Amino acid sequence: MSLLETIRGPRDLDALTREELTQLAGEIREFLVHEVSKTGGHLGPNLGVVELTIAMHRVFDSPHDAIVFDTGHQSYVHKLLTGRQDFAGLRDRGGLAGYPQRAESEHDIVESSHASSSLSWADGISRAFAMTGQEDRYVVAVVGDGALTGGMTWEALNNISDDNSRRLVMIVNDNGRSYAPTIGGMARFLNTVRTRRAYRSLYFSSRRFFDRLGRPGQAFYRGTRGAVHGFLARFSNNEALYSNLDIKYIGPVNGHDLGSLEEALGQAKAYDAPVIVHVITQKGRGYEPAISDVADQFHAVGQIDPETGEPLDHPGKPSWTSVFADEILALAEQNPRLVGITAAMLRPTGLHRFAERFPGRVFDVGIAEQHAATSAAGLAFGGLHPVVALYATFMNRAFDQVLMDVALHRAGVTFVLDRAGVTGPDGPSHHGMWDLAILQVVPGIRIAAPRDATRLREELGEAVAVEDAPTVLRFSKGSVGNEFEAVRRTGDGVDVLREAPHRDVLLVAVGPMADLAMRVADRLAAQGIGATVIDPRWVIPVPPSVVELAAQHRLVVSIEDGIRVGGVGTRIRQDLRAAGVDTAVDELGLPDAFLEHATRAQILEDVGLTDQRIARDIVAQVLGTRIPVARPLPGEAARADLDVGGRA
Repeated sequence: MSLLETIRGPRDLDALTREELTQLAGEIREFLVHEVSKTGGHLGPNLGVVELTIAMHRVFDSPHDAIVFDTGHQSYVHKLLTGRQDFAGLRDRGGLAGYPQRAESEHDIVESSHASSSLSWADGISRAFAMTGQEDRYVVAVVGDGALTGGMTWEALNNISDDNSRRLVMIVNDNGRSYAPTIGGMARFLNTVRTRRAYRSLYFSSRRFFDRLGRPGQAFYRGTRGAVHGFLARFSNNEALYSNLDIKYIGPVNGHDLGSLEEALGQAKAYDAPVIVHVITQKGRGYEPAISDVADQFHAVGQIDPETGEPLDHPGKPSWTSVFADEILALAEQNPRLVGITAAMLRPTGLHRFAERFPGRVFDVGIAEQHAATSAAGLAFGGLHPVVALYATFMNRAFDQVLMDVALHRAGVTFVLDRAGVTGPDGPSHHGMWDLAILQVVPGIRIAAPRDATRLREELGEAVAVEDAPTVLRFSKGSVGNEFEAVRRTGDGVDVLREAPHRDVLLVAVGPMADLAMRVADRLAAQGIGATVIDPRWVIPVPPSVVELAAQHRLVVSIEDGIRVGGVGTRIRQDLRAAGVDTAVDELGLPDAFLEHATRAQILEDVGLTDQRIARDIVAQVLGTRIPVARPLPGEAARADLDVGGRA
């Protein structure tokens, strides 16, 4: 039996010797490479925090002591040490979540995987412990250095420094990267500490000197460590940064030296006040393919060959992201006013090719979506057209800036939202399902949802041509959908994908739901029900021709992969009523609920967004309520109400 198999909870670590702990760290890395290579997941970040997580669980007593991860993708080792060692279904339905999840374990607290929030959580939890007589409980926040680029961390630090009576330990896991290399002044600042040879040389040589003196020397070193550290601070003003906030600073600490880690965390624990422990780690530690991956050091992988790190999935259709990456570069080559902005996700959002070709025209602002939006408004004022590329779920964080800084000032800014709709295995906080409902309330905003690669290229070009309002282009995760050419296009740009000989149902497909709508139309046709399928292309504002077509049908069914509440279907219903059109509207979409991790297909089936379910419900509605005859079309005689079987 391996050592890892004997660990059923954190206290099982207490009896292990230093040699056994080192062996355990090696076994954990082997386990992670072997298991994550089969399922996919966040490999690089977890390989980097093996020793840190072991030391943290030896020094602190979870769940009595609260541990918060920022972000949760670095919690795999934490799961292993808290009794969750079945990774066979990682990120699959019924298996372990890719992030902390309260339903899995009492050791998990914060489930959200949106970065830069941990210190605010820790501030609140530690205040609650202090106010409710739980002063013996510590709060430990593990925050990646990339998360320090987010404004929330500094807002939290400002408030944490206001009260020094709490047992709060903030561990900065500094590997010089968020998804890709961390950028900005704070990153440069930490890098000087991480690499300054004078500091490291003096620190480690002084420690080795006292270690040679045996127990008396080690005791003397511990007693005078503060003075030694103060002397060494001349070579790094890192401590001064945090001392000005009245927060104790310990570090930098070698994040792969268990002895140093336990000593530093033990000192932080004994301080009984807010402490920052600066830990330097290596992302992808112990796995050469990850270390050699310059782009992101295997931050997140699909199924791979564990020996080589090469992906096992064979390339098929191009991804939405890659189509965008090619097209934004092509547009940038034609238009020197185009600039790109990303929030610490240059490659995942597809701006990397633009940056490689025009490095001075793409800006990575770190994990700071709010700043990205307002900075974009400033760029637009200065005569440029910014394209802000984000994950759809992270767009939620910048709503106020889109509303008050971009839209109010009629700034020509294009937001490109990757991973929109149901994303699948990353779970509730990563589904991009709120953007359609949230953003359509912004006055003057225009939202496009391409159904395929051709429309993505087309609509992106249209978006960046708008100079007096924010535009949004949203697309899904994964491979692009099937191409559907329109049988005709209306004067305001709506694509009619299918026209039935008689107009019973109008299916309004939002973006990639066009494929689903076409299959629904086939099923309805088999029941004798005629269905027209349209893709509005620009879904907000609702094009006038959608209202006109709705008036010519007996039932309108909108299909979207955003939440139904306040979604595109709701807007269509409102516009129909405003125009005096009384055609019934059935709005199909996602429920206003947090959807657990599973495949996209599984989730869509759960919520009823399948061709069989939609067609069955439409047939039942048409036959059960006997939808009245709509106004006859020019040259078309009015048909009788539909009868059983959908026959006139």
